[in-house]
Amino acid sequence: MENILPIHLSEVIFSSSNSQISKQITKLEKAGKLRKIASRIYTPNFTDSSEIIIRRNLFMILGELYPNALLSHRSALEFKPTSAGHIFLTYTYTKKINLSGITLRFMEGHAAIEGDNRVSGELFASQIERALLENLQVSRQVGSESKTLTLPEIEDKLEEIIRVKGEKELNELRDRARVIAEKLDMKSEFEKLNKLISALLSTQPSKILSSPLAIARAFGNPYDPIRLSLFEKLFVELKQQEFITQPEKNISNQSFRNFAFFEAYFSNYIEGTEFELEDAKRIIETNAPMPTRDEDSHDMLGTYKLVSNKTEMALTPTSPEKMLEILLYRHKILLNARTSMKPGQFKDKNNRAGETHFVDYTLVKGTLIKGFDYYQVLTNPFARAIYMMFLISEVHPFLDGNGRIARVMMNAELVKGEQTKIIIPTVYRDDYVGALRLLTRKNDPSAYIRMMQKAWIFSATIFGDDINAMENHLKESNTFKEHDTAKLKIISS
Repeated sequence: MENILPIHLSEVIFSSSNSQISKQITKLEKAGKLRKIASRIYTPNFTDSSEIIIRRNLFMILGELYPNALLSHRSALEFKPTSAGHIFLTYTYTKKINLSGITLRFMEGHAAIEGDNRVSGELFASQIERALLENLQVSRQVGSESKTLTLPEIEDKLEEIIRVKGEKELNELRDRARVIAEKLDMKSEFEKLNKLISALLSTQPSKILSSPLAIARAFGNPYDPIRLSLFEKLFVELKQQEFITQPEKNISNQSFRNFAFFEAYFSNYIEGTEFELEDAKRIIETNAPMPTRDEDSHDMLGTYKLVSNKTEMALTPTSPEKMLEILLYRHKILLNARTSMKPGQFKDKNNRAGETHFVDYTLVKGTLIKGFDYYQVLTNPFARAIYMMFLISEVHPFLDGNGRIARVMMNAELVKGEQTKIIIPTVYRDDYVGALRLLTRKNDPSAYIRMMQKAWIFSATIFGDDINAMENHLKESNTFKEHDTAKLKIISS
C-alpha cells in the first residue's frame, strides 16, 4: 500500500473513492508527509504556499477535478488567469468556484469538438478558430473580469497570424472558423470575425479596425511590435538623461576629410572588410579599387564618399518618407559595386546574426516608419544620433551594409547638430557589439548609452589638418589593436 501514491514524483495528490488510496492519504497526512491545500487536493510540498502550488499545477488540477471541461474564450488564447485571477471554462453547468485565489468561471456550453486541443488529462482548450469566435461574443463584464479580450487585442492576434504565418493562413483560418460557426451556432460571431479579417487583408474598409497594429497592417505598413517596444525603451532612457555637447573641431575641409578617412576605415573594418592602413589610403587617394579586391575596395570608397561630404552628412530626415528616401540613396552609394546585395533596395528575404533574427523583410518599412515617431521627439543631437543608429541596426533593412549605413545615419545627426562625429575603432568593436546585444536581448539600454558616450568622448580627441599626426594619435590610443590585446585609451589632445 505504501507504493500506491508516488508522492516523490507528484506535487499534487488527489483524494479518491478508492478506499486504499483514501487510507494512504489519511496515513500520510497524519505522518506529516502530506497536507491538504484545497478540496480534494493534497501536496507533499511543505515549502511553497498553496496558492503557488495550485497555480503551478492548475491545468492538471482542472483536468482531474472537472473532466472534459474546455478552457475557452480569452483563457484559450492567454492560457493563464487574468490579472483579477479569473479562468474561463465551458462545462456542463454555469457556476463560479474559488480555488485558492483563482476564480473558476464555468459557463454551460458545447463540449470539445474535433480540432480542440487536449491540455492536460481530461482538460481541453478551444482551437484558435473557436476561441476567436468565443471572444467575439457579447460580454456583460469588462476588463480582467470579462470572458472576452478587447477588440484591439483580437485584432492584434489576427495581425500576428499574418505576420508570422502569412495571409494564406489567415484566409484558411477564416474558412475553418466558418465551419465551426455552423456547428456551434455562432454565425453572428463569424460575421464579426469575417469583417475583421477582410479589413486586415484590405478587402473591406479599414475604419472598422481599432488596434494601431491592425490599422498599420490594413494601410500597408505592418510593423514589428516587439522591436517597437525596444525602441520605446531606448527612447524613454534617452529622454530622461542630459548629455554634454562636443562641438565639431574638424571644421576645415582637410580635417573633416582626415576624420572621414578613419571613420570609413574603421566602419568597414568592424564589418570584416579589413585593409592594411596604407592600402586603404591608396584606394582613397587614387579613387581606384585594388585589382584583387574590387568589391571590398568599392565598399571603402562608397563609405568615404558619403562621410567625407559635408553637404550630404548635414542631411537628416524630416519625415518617415524622407528617412526611407535617404536610407535607400545612401545604401546605393555605399554598396554600389555589390549588385548581388541589391544596393538601394530594402531586403527581400530575412537575415540574422548568430542568434539574433532581425526584423522580417515584410515589416521593414512599417517598423522604420513607427520607429521614426520616437526619433522626431528627441532634440539632443547625441540622443538622436545613437537612437537612429540603433533603429537602423536593429531593423537591419538591407541584405548587407546595415552596420555601416547605421553609423552613417548616426554621424549625419551629429554633423547636423555641429557636434563631433563618432568612430568605433577596432579595439572597441567587442564593447560596441556586446552593448548592442544587451539592448536587443535583455532590453537594457544603459550599457549601450554608456558605450556610445565613451566612443564619443574618445572621438572628440581626433582632429587636425595633419593626417599623419591624427594616425599617430589613433595608434597611441590603441585603436588599431584587437580587443583581446589592448584597451581603448582616451588621450586628450
